[in-house]
Amino acid sequence: MKTTDPKKRAILESFKNGLIVSCQVQHDDPISTPDMHVKMAQAALWGGAVGIRANSPEQIRDIKAAVDLPLIGLYKQWNRGTDVFITPNLDAVRQVYEAGADIIALDCTNQINADGRPAWELFPEAKKAFPDAMFFADVSNFEEAERAVAMGADIVGPTLYGYTAQTKHIEEPDLREFAHMCRAFGDDVYMVMEGHIYSPEDAIKCLYLGAHAVVVGSAITRPHLTTKRFTDLMGGYRNNWRDAERSAH
Repeated sequence: MKTTDPKKRAILESFKNGLIVSCQVQHDDPISTPDMHVKMAQAALWGGAVGIRANSPEQIRDIKAAVDLPLIGLYKQWNRGTDVFITPNLDAVRQVYEAGADIIALDCTNQINADGRPAWELFPEAKKAFPDAMFFADVSNFEEAERAVAMGADIVGPTLYGYTAQTKHIEEPDLREFAHMCRAFGDDVYMVMEGHIYSPEDAIKCLYLGAHAVVVGSAITRPHLTTKRFTDLMGGYRNNWRDAERSAH
Protein backbone atom coordinates (compact mmCIF):
# COMPACT_ATOMS: atom_id res chain seq x y z
CA MET A 1 0.00 0.00 0.00
CA LYS A 2 1.27 3.49 -0.82
CA THR A 3 2.40 5.44 2.21
CA THR A 4 -0.09 7.71 3.94
CA ASP A 5 2.65 9.71 5.66
CA PRO A 6 2.09 13.27 4.37
CA LYS A 7 5.78 14.20 4.26
CA LYS A 8 6.77 11.06 2.37
CA ARG A 9 3.76 11.31 0.09
CA ALA A 10 4.63 14.90 -0.82
CA ILE A 11 8.08 13.81 -2.02
CA LEU A 12 6.80 10.79 -3.92
CA GLU A 13 3.96 12.71 -5.56
CA SER A 14 6.38 15.44 -6.63
CA PHE A 15 7.93 12.89 -9.01
CA LYS A 16 4.71 12.38 -10.98
CA ASN A 17 5.28 12.31 -14.75
CA GLY A 18 8.75 13.72 -14.21
CA LEU A 19 12.36 12.97 -15.04
CA ILE A 20 14.78 11.84 -12.34
CA VAL A 21 18.40 12.18 -13.45
CA SER A 22 21.01 9.75 -12.21
CA CYS A 23 24.11 11.86 -11.48
CA GLN A 24 26.87 9.36 -10.78
CA VAL A 25 30.59 9.62 -11.37
CA GLN A 26 33.01 6.76 -10.79
CA HIS A 27 36.66 7.43 -9.96
CA ASP A 28 37.84 5.86 -13.22
CA ASP A 29 35.37 7.64 -15.51
CA PRO A 30 37.06 9.92 -18.06
CA ILE A 31 34.79 12.75 -16.89
CA SER A 32 35.71 12.33 -13.23
CA THR A 33 36.53 15.59 -11.44
CA PRO A 34 35.95 16.50 -7.77
CA ASP A 35 32.73 18.40 -8.50
CA MET A 36 31.39 16.73 -11.66
CA HIS A 37 28.50 15.06 -9.80
CA VAL A 38 27.39 18.44 -8.45
CA LYS A 39 27.59 20.04 -11.90
CA MET A 40 25.51 17.18 -13.30
CA ALA A 41 22.85 17.69 -10.62
CA GLN A 42 22.78 21.45 -11.14
CA ALA A 43 22.38 20.90 -14.89
CA ALA A 44 19.54 18.44 -14.21
CA LEU A 45 17.78 20.99 -12.00
CA TRP A 46 18.22 23.67 -14.67
CA GLY A 47 16.77 21.31 -17.26
CA GLY A 48 13.61 20.60 -15.28
CA ALA A 49 14.36 17.32 -13.49
CA VAL A 50 12.12 16.50 -10.52
CA GLY A 51 14.71 14.43 -8.65
CA ILE A 52 18.27 13.12 -8.53
CA ARG A 53 19.67 9.63 -8.08
CA ALA A 54 23.19 9.62 -6.65
CA ASN A 55 25.81 7.13 -5.55
CA SER A 56 28.00 7.16 -2.41
CA PRO A 57 27.67 9.10 0.85
CA GLU A 58 30.14 11.76 -0.29
CA GLN A 59 28.39 12.52 -3.56
CA ILE A 60 24.97 12.44 -1.88
CA ARG A 61 26.10 15.04 0.67
CA ASP A 62 27.62 17.27 -1.99
CA ILE A 63 24.52 17.21 -4.18
CA LYS A 64 22.12 17.74 -1.27
CA ALA A 65 24.09 20.83 -0.27
CA ALA A 66 23.95 22.29 -3.78
CA VAL A 67 20.63 21.24 -5.30
CA ASP A 68 17.17 21.49 -3.80
CA LEU A 69 15.59 18.36 -5.27
CA PRO A 70 14.54 15.06 -3.66
CA LEU A 71 17.42 12.62 -3.81
CA ILE A 72 17.42 8.84 -4.24
CA GLY A 73 20.65 7.57 -2.72
CA LEU A 74 22.58 4.34 -3.09
CA TYR A 75 26.05 3.06 -2.38
CA LYS A 76 27.70 0.89 -5.00
CA GLN A 77 30.13 -1.62 -3.51
CA TRP A 78 31.65 -4.41 -5.58
CA ASN A 79 32.69 -7.66 -3.90
CA ARG A 80 34.23 -10.78 -5.37
CA GLY A 81 31.92 -13.70 -5.95
CA THR A 82 28.70 -11.70 -6.15
CA ASP A 83 26.89 -9.47 -8.65
CA VAL A 84 25.09 -7.62 -5.86
CA PHE A 85 26.57 -4.11 -5.70
CA ILE A 86 23.75 -1.61 -5.08
CA THR A 87 23.65 -0.79 -1.35
CA PRO A 88 24.49 -4.44 -0.59
CA ASN A 89 24.56 -4.45 3.23
CA LEU A 90 23.09 -2.73 6.26
CA ASP A 91 26.14 -0.54 6.83
CA ALA A 92 25.80 0.80 3.28
CA VAL A 93 22.12 1.53 3.96
CA ARG A 94 23.10 3.40 7.13
CA GLN A 95 25.69 5.50 5.32
CA VAL A 96 23.22 6.47 2.59
CA TYR A 97 20.62 7.34 5.22
CA GLU A 98 23.03 9.43 7.30
CA ALA A 99 24.26 11.23 4.17
CA GLY A 100 20.77 12.70 3.83
CA ALA A 101 19.17 10.73 1.01
CA ASP A 102 15.40 11.18 0.90
CA ILE A 103 14.97 7.68 -0.52
CA ILE A 104 17.33 4.70 -0.25
CA ALA A 105 17.79 2.38 -3.23
CA LEU A 106 18.94 -1.20 -2.77
CA ASP A 107 19.13 -4.47 -4.66
CA CYS A 108 15.95 -6.50 -4.14
CA THR A 109 16.69 -9.23 -6.69
CA ASN A 110 17.19 -12.97 -6.19
CA GLN A 111 20.93 -12.59 -6.69
CA ILE A 112 23.15 -14.00 -3.95
CA ASN A 113 25.09 -11.40 -2.00
CA ALA A 114 28.52 -11.57 -0.38
CA ASP A 115 26.99 -13.17 2.72
CA GLY A 116 25.53 -16.03 0.67
CA ARG A 117 21.96 -14.76 1.02
CA PRO A 118 19.44 -13.54 -1.56
CA ALA A 119 19.85 -9.79 -1.94
CA TRP A 120 16.19 -9.08 -1.17
CA GLU A 121 16.58 -10.38 2.40
CA LEU A 122 18.36 -7.13 3.31
CA PHE A 123 15.24 -5.06 2.64
CA PRO A 124 13.14 -6.01 5.71
CA GLU A 125 16.22 -5.57 7.90
CA ALA A 126 16.77 -2.09 6.46
CA LYS A 127 13.13 -1.14 7.00
CA LYS A 128 13.34 -2.30 10.62
CA ALA A 129 16.60 -0.43 11.23
CA PHE A 130 15.40 2.79 9.57
CA PRO A 131 11.60 2.83 9.94
CA ASP A 132 11.22 6.46 8.91
CA ALA A 133 13.15 6.01 5.64
CA MET A 134 11.68 5.50 2.17
CA PHE A 135 13.00 2.69 -0.02
CA PHE A 136 13.41 2.18 -3.75
CA ALA A 137 13.52 -1.54 -4.63
CA ASP A 138 15.77 -2.23 -7.62
CA VAL A 139 14.52 -5.41 -9.30
CA SER A 140 14.98 -7.28 -12.57
CA ASN A 141 11.70 -9.11 -13.16
CA PHE A 142 8.01 -9.35 -12.26
CA GLU A 143 8.48 -11.89 -9.47
CA GLU A 144 11.01 -9.68 -7.68
CA ALA A 145 8.76 -6.65 -8.11
CA GLU A 146 5.82 -8.55 -6.61
CA ARG A 147 7.87 -9.51 -3.55
CA ALA A 148 9.20 -5.96 -3.10
CA VAL A 149 5.65 -4.61 -3.13
CA ALA A 150 4.58 -7.20 -0.56
CA MET A 151 7.53 -6.23 1.67
CA GLY A 152 6.50 -2.58 1.65
CA ALA A 153 8.74 -0.81 -0.84
CA ASP A 154 7.80 2.80 -1.57
CA ILE A 155 9.13 2.67 -5.15
CA VAL A 156 9.80 -0.30 -7.40
CA GLY A 157 11.78 -0.08 -10.64
CA PRO A 158 13.40 -2.59 -13.04
CA THR A 159 16.81 -0.98 -12.51
CA LEU A 160 18.65 -4.30 -12.57
CA TYR A 161 17.05 -5.68 -15.72
CA GLY A 162 20.14 -6.27 -17.83
CA TYR A 163 22.48 -6.73 -14.87
CA THR A 164 21.52 -10.15 -13.52
CA ALA A 165 22.84 -13.40 -14.97
CA GLN A 166 19.45 -14.10 -16.55
CA THR A 167 19.12 -10.68 -18.22
CA LYS A 168 22.62 -9.34 -18.86
CA HIS A 169 22.48 -10.15 -22.58
CA ILE A 170 19.66 -7.59 -23.03
CA GLU A 171 20.25 -4.01 -24.18
CA GLU A 172 16.72 -2.67 -24.58
CA PRO A 173 14.02 -2.09 -21.93
CA ASP A 174 11.35 -4.76 -21.64
CA LEU A 175 8.38 -2.42 -21.95
CA ARG A 176 5.87 -5.25 -22.02
CA GLU A 177 7.13 -6.58 -18.68
CA PHE A 178 7.17 -3.08 -17.22
CA ALA A 179 3.59 -2.47 -18.36
CA HIS A 180 2.63 -5.74 -16.66
CA MET A 181 4.22 -4.50 -13.42
CA CYS A 182 2.39 -1.18 -13.64
CA ARG A 183 -0.99 -2.84 -14.16
CA ALA A 184 -0.40 -5.29 -11.32
CA PHE A 185 1.19 -3.01 -8.73
CA GLY A 186 0.53 0.60 -9.73
CA ASP A 187 -2.23 1.03 -7.15
CA ASP A 188 -0.02 -0.22 -4.31
CA VAL A 189 3.40 1.25 -5.05
CA TYR A 190 5.05 4.00 -7.07
CA MET A 191 6.32 2.29 -10.21
CA VAL A 192 9.33 4.10 -11.64
CA MET A 193 11.02 3.12 -14.88
CA GLU A 194 14.79 2.91 -14.74
CA GLY A 195 17.22 1.23 -17.08
CA HIS A 196 17.91 1.33 -20.84
CA ILE A 197 16.05 4.57 -21.51
CA TYR A 198 18.04 6.47 -24.12
CA SER A 199 15.61 8.99 -25.61
CA PRO A 200 12.72 11.28 -24.60
CA GLU A 201 10.47 9.17 -26.81
CA ASP A 202 11.24 6.05 -24.76
CA ALA A 203 10.57 7.97 -21.54
CA ILE A 204 7.18 9.10 -22.86
CA LYS A 205 6.31 5.48 -23.73
CA CYS A 206 7.01 4.50 -20.12
CA LEU A 207 4.72 7.23 -18.76
CA TYR A 208 2.00 6.04 -21.12
CA LEU A 209 2.46 2.48 -19.83
CA GLY A 210 1.96 3.58 -16.23
CA ALA A 211 5.30 4.83 -14.92
CA HIS A 212 4.97 7.37 -12.12
CA ALA A 213 8.33 8.82 -13.20
CA VAL A 214 11.36 7.86 -15.27
CA VAL A 215 15.02 7.70 -14.22
CA VAL A 216 17.66 8.33 -16.88
CA GLY A 217 21.37 8.15 -16.23
CA SER A 218 23.90 7.16 -18.89
CA ALA A 219 22.08 8.82 -21.80
CA ILE A 220 22.31 12.19 -20.00
CA THR A 221 25.23 12.16 -17.60
CA ARG A 222 27.79 9.69 -18.95
CA PRO A 223 28.87 11.00 -22.37
CA HIS A 224 31.66 8.44 -22.70
CA LEU A 225 29.06 5.65 -22.65
CA THR A 226 26.80 7.52 -25.05
CA THR A 227 29.77 7.79 -27.41
CA LYS A 228 30.51 4.10 -26.95
CA ARG A 229 26.95 3.18 -27.96
CA PHE A 230 27.43 5.07 -31.22
CA THR A 231 30.86 3.65 -32.01
CA ASP A 232 29.75 0.14 -31.08
CA LEU A 233 26.93 0.21 -33.62
CA MET A 234 28.89 2.08 -36.26
CA GLY A 235 31.74 -0.42 -35.92
CA GLY A 236 29.48 -3.39 -36.55
CA TYR A 237 29.00 -4.52 -32.96
CA ARG A 238 32.55 -5.81 -32.61
CA ASN A 239 32.57 -4.66 -29.01
CA ASN A 240 29.68 -4.49 -26.57
CA TRP A 241 29.41 -1.07 -24.92
CA ARG A 242 27.29 -2.68 -22.19
CA ASP A 243 30.41 -4.42 -20.89
CA ALA A 244 31.77 -0.97 -20.03
CA GLU A 245 28.49 0.09 -18.44
CA ARG A 246 28.36 -3.04 -16.27
CA SER A 247 32.01 -3.00 -15.25
CA ALA A 248 32.97 -2.94 -11.60
CA HIS A 249 34.71 0.15 -10.24
